[in-house]
Amino acid sequence: MRPRHDDPELPDDVTPRDLDGAARVELKTLAKDNAEIVARHLVMAARLIDEDPELAHRHAMSAERRAGRVAIVRETVAITAYAKGDFALALRELRTYRRISGRDDQLPLMVDSERGVGRPERALELGRSVDRTTLPNAVQASLAIAMSGARLDLGQPELALAELEVPQLDPKVAYPWSPALFRAYADVLDELGRAEDARLWWQRAEHAEAALAEAEADDEHETVEIIELDEEDEGSDGVVPDAE
Repeated sequence: MRPRHDDPELPDDVTPRDLDGAARVELKTLAKDNAEIVARHLVMAARLIDEDPELAHRHAMSAERRAGRVAIVRETVAITAYAKGDFALALRELRTYRRISGRDDQLPLMVDSERGVGRPERALELGRSVDRTTLPNAVQASLAIAMSGARLDLGQPELALAELEVPQLDPKVAYPWSPALFRAYADVLDELGRAEDARLWWQRAEHAEAALAEAEADDEHETVEIIELDEEDEGSDGVVPDAE
C-alpha cells in the first residue's frame, strides 16, 4: 500500500516517546493513533533538519496534514521551510503558529524571514512591534541578531551594531545564546573596519563556546563565567565554570 500523500517513511525505531514531553502534551487533542504518527513525523523532522532540510520539511508537512491546528506542528513546518530557504512559506506558517499559540518566541525567525523575502524595513517594523523586555533572554538575543541583519541589509552598519548592544551582550558570562551574539557583534565591527575589536569578540565567542561545552560535559552548570585575561596570560583558554 502506498503511504498516504506519499508521506516519507517512518523508521521502526522512531517512537512518540522520542518527542519532547511538552510537544506530546500538545498532541493530546488528537486521536491516539493519529497523535502517534504525527509525533513520529515531528521527531524525524527534528533529526533531519540539519542534514536534509527538504526531507525534514516533507515530514513536517505530513504532520501538518494530520494536525494542522496544533501549534507545534505549524511551528515545525515553519522552521523546516526556513531551513530549506522557503522564507515566504516560513513567514506564513509562523504567523499561523503565533496566532494559534499566542506566543512571540519565534519573532526572531519571523524577522529573518521578512529579510529573506527582501523586506528589511518590514523586518525592523515587526521586530519593534513587541516589547522586548517581555521576551525570554534567548529570544531577545536572537531578535537582536535578526534586527542587526536587517540594518546591514539596508546598508546601516552603525545601527546594526547598536541593535546588538543589548543586556545579553555580556562578555563575562556565557549562556547558550552568547557565542552567536558575540560572533554577530564581531562581524559588524569588522564591517565597520574595527578589526582589532572584532578579533576580541571573535575570541570571546570561541571562549564562550568552549566554556559551555565544558559545562555541558560536567552536566552541572548552565551558566559559565568567562575570565578576561591580561595580555601576558594569553596562553590560557580564558574560561572557567561558574562555581555556584
